[in-house]
Amino acid sequence: MLSILDNVLSAKQVQEVLTRVTEEGFEDGKATAGYRAKLVKDNQQQKKDAPGLAANRELILTQLRKHPGFRTAAYARTIRPILISRYRPGMQYGLHVDDPLMGGERKERTDVAMTLFLSAPDSYEGGELYFESPWGAQEIKLPAGSAVVYPASTLHRVNPVTKGERIAAVTWIQSYVRDPAQRELLAEIDRIRAHLHKSDPDAPETNLAFKAYSNLLRMWAES
Repeated sequence: MLSILDNVLSAKQVQEVLTRVTEEGFEDGKATAGYRAKLVKDNQQQKKDAPGLAANRELILTQLRKHPGFRTAAYARTIRPILISRYRPGMQYGLHVDDPLMGGERKERTDVAMTLFLSAPDSYEGGELYFESPWGAQEIKLPAGSAVVYPASTLHRVNPVTKGERIAAVTWIQSYVRDPAQRELLAEIDRIRAHLHKSDPDAPETNLAFKAYSNLLRMWAES
């Protein structure tokens, strides 16, 4: 399931993040790629010690956790440190699947990935986030400040940038609910119970919807 999160950052917050993305703070993106991804990854990312990266991470993480759609898109147990990536003309990230485990000695499973677009879509050409799925290909290019959340198990790529500059924030999430089909079903039931709570809060069906959601989450969640 792909989930679009509109307005994770306001226009002012996007500009705040971009102001801290300085020219000298970047390195080759292959530094954080797995051995196979290194073959197809051609981008840049902010260094771990880049000025402003810590502030950017804190702002993005705070706003992400506040977003009403993020909870049911990810059921986040842990969130990896956020990376800021940059693509200039000719750069791309070829078709790949994300590493299933990330981190140092104590690794975390990557169930869910998130890309937060920071460049205005009309400021660059190409750079769409491309997904392969059983239902066909899908390309996503969102307004600055909006994000897409998707299963990290998906084959995907960043199309070549042909003009301008594409800057985005990316991270990976270990979910309390590792199965994407279960997360999708929970998200759908959550929408139903929210609607019933608003339209008919005292109905027996409303209580049943809350019960079904809670017990499925209890059944599937890994603590």
